[in-house]
Amino acid sequence: MALPKTVTLCECWARDGLQSIPKVIPTAEKVEMLNRFIDAGVKKMEVTSFSHPKLLPQFADCVEVLRRVERRDDVTYVVLMPNEKGFERFEVCQKEGYGADEIILMISASEAHNKANFRMEHAEAKRSHAAIMKRAHALGVRVIGCTGTVYGCPIDGDVPMDKIIDITRFYIEEGAHTLMLGDTTGAANPLIVRERIGELLSLFPKTKFIAHFHDTRGNGVLNTYTALELGLEFVDTSLGAIGGQPQPSTSSKKYQDGFTGNTCSEDLIALLAETGVETGIDLEKTISSGRRAEDILGRPLRANVIHSGPVSHRPKIFSV
Repeated sequence: MALPKTVTLCECWARDGLQSIPKVIPTAEKVEMLNRFIDAGVKKMEVTSFSHPKLLPQFADCVEVLRRVERRDDVTYVVLMPNEKGFERFEVCQKEGYGADEIILMISASEAHNKANFRMEHAEAKRSHAAIMKRAHALGVRVIGCTGTVYGCPIDGDVPMDKIIDITRFYIEEGAHTLMLGDTTGAANPLIVRERIGELLSLFPKTKFIAHFHDTRGNGVLNTYTALELGLEFVDTSLGAIGGQPQPSTSSKKYQDGFTGNTCSEDLIALLAETGVETGIDLEKTISSGRRAEDILGRPLRANVIHSGPVSHRPKIFSV
């Protein structure tokens, strides 16, 4: 299967990445990292989330982050929109000139997971998201509709394909500009990726899909590469492979075990460089950002490339 010549990589470290981190990162360090991404050539990035600050203290500074991040016309700024209350806060930012280009709305195909994650059943979530999308369109803000638990659910187990099609069709019919396929807890493997993305491509051939995989079982890069072989040109990754289940302010049950993070940015960018796929992102600057991320979070992260370096194609002096 032919790989695309170019891929748009969305860097998710500052939103999906940090939502799983219990340590609240200072605003200045979030903005520093976002500006590093821009300097490295990232053209699309998740900036923050409008989740309720009492539930997710990590994003209590969402408005300030949007105010302070560097702005460039060739960069797409993305925020997560959990509900209509969050959109009301975002709407003020947008009208005052420091909003975002795109919002993410997510409904898990597994209703049990959607209730655990967003406290809404499918019918309620659809009503709310349809209303948000109308308001977003009126503001000229693009919508990323995310179908979650596409490849399996930690609560329900296997998710029927008709549930995935139902949520995907809902977002398309309501006017989503792109459709994210969420491997919410890293259940995917190349076989099911080919099956499920293949069926969705046949049903919705005009839709631009985004590959969003988690590395819970070490398959993030592999599954993302498989999606690219199927023709997808948009992928989500996170520096250091951090991310996953939100870390709330109050105690709540974990619905999954093990590592929760996203596909690793450094490792995927390095692989794509080796296979001739253009991302426009400077690998050395990304590796430097990965090291800085470890300093900020105070622990080693999951990237391999920041320790091994990129593949060397030149001989080097080595003595036994």
